[in-house]
Amino acid sequence: MNEEPANTSLPLNEHPDRRRLAGEVHARPFEILPTPCRITHIALLADQATDRDAEWACLCALYGAFALAPPEEESGFLSVSCRAFRLRWERHTEFSSYTFFRFDSFADPFAETALARVPADWLKRLPGRMLVGLHVALEAGERPPEDLPAGHPLVGAQVSGGAGLAWTDYHLHADGFGRALVRNVSLTGGQAGRLVQRLVEIETYRMMALLGFPVARALMPEMTRLENGVVAVVAALAEDPSPQTARDQLSRLTVLAAEAAHRAGAAGYRFAASAAYHDIVCERITALRESRLPGLQTFAEFMDRRLTPAMATCRAAAERLEIVNRRLTRAGDLLRTRVDIALEENNRDLLASMDRRARLQLRLQETVEGLSVVAISYYALGLISYLAKGLKAAAVPVDSDLAVMGAVPVIVGLVWMGVRRLRKAPQTPRDIGPPGS
Repeated sequence: MNEEPANTSLPLNEHPDRRRLAGEVHARPFEILPTPCRITHIALLADQATDRDAEWACLCALYGAFALAPPEEESGFLSVSCRAFRLRWERHTEFSSYTFFRFDSFADPFAETALARVPADWLKRLPGRMLVGLHVALEAGERPPEDLPAGHPLVGAQVSGGAGLAWTDYHLHADGFGRALVRNVSLTGGQAGRLVQRLVEIETYRMMALLGFPVARALMPEMTRLENGVVAVVAALAEDPSPQTARDQLSRLTVLAAEAAHRAGAAGYRFAASAAYHDIVCERITALRESRLPGLQTFAEFMDRRLTPAMATCRAAAERLEIVNRRLTRAGDLLRTRVDIALEENNRDLLASMDRRARLQLRLQETVEGLSVVAISYYALGLISYLAKGLKAAAVPVDSDLAVMGAVPVIVGLVWMGVRRLRKAPQTPRDIGPPGS
């Protein structure tokens, strides 16, 4: 479908992303599939930081190999016919999917696959690691279920309200791919394309959801160790509530909290992604509109028995990790409270000691001031005595003893008032002087 030209005469101020967002619902349409048809679907886990450019270069090289005009701009979706096959490519957050179609007739649905038409050297250059590989055959025959090429118990159902039938065994066969067989009863080309797309998406998102399962299993022993560490810290604090024990256990708890935060950071995204992928699987199964075939599990029953327990394990691991982090937080708060209380007690004792020292210093200062008054008065009275004796020797009628006795209260009073005023005078930075002066 050609893109409509932008209406430049629109009198409103249009959001720059409006047209791109409006076209997003049409960005990845279903393929219109004739019957018969063989499909190979692969999904490669790709590093978006390093594999993005290499992936696009491979796609452009495929265009060049079949003398096709390369795509005008890099996007997240391509659908192109390459004579011998048709390619549908989609880029997702964590993976890229390649779906190959061939439309010739066949007798054995899996004897020769769509992937056989794709250049092997081009496949080798694709960046990423294959996680999903599925061969799908769409036929219109009346093959009885017991003649289906499967060596394992089948999962199958009537789908699309009875317009088609689908079977798979969810096993990897000798070529490393899974297999699914779809029989067209009364499907249109669009219905067949949607049905095949849902089947490959169920397989793709099932595998993507299961990426969290080994992470959850590996995380369980670590969670047990962290839980035991928290219990040991709290028990040690209960046995010995001394400040030193609280400080030691707080250091130990800090290490445990750092480990738990690291585990949560590494596994949190994986568990959230697994839950989201599982939801997509359930939505796609609902969209199949399946009904039971005699003697077979439906797709929903199979996933409920085989996928749901693994997702429950991932969910339990995520919840357990959150509980451990909460327990670490509470234990850390308790220990910090104990340490803070101990610090407050130490500060209280320190302030009391400083208060005692200040009182002692005040008494010492008052004693020194009293001694200073006595000493200064003594020397001042000595000067007055020398002065009176000098005047008496100069024939001035002065009694030195009476002069000294009369000067005692005056001198002592003046000295005492001077010392007291000096003590009460506020000190300025200039009075104090620079440090070390």
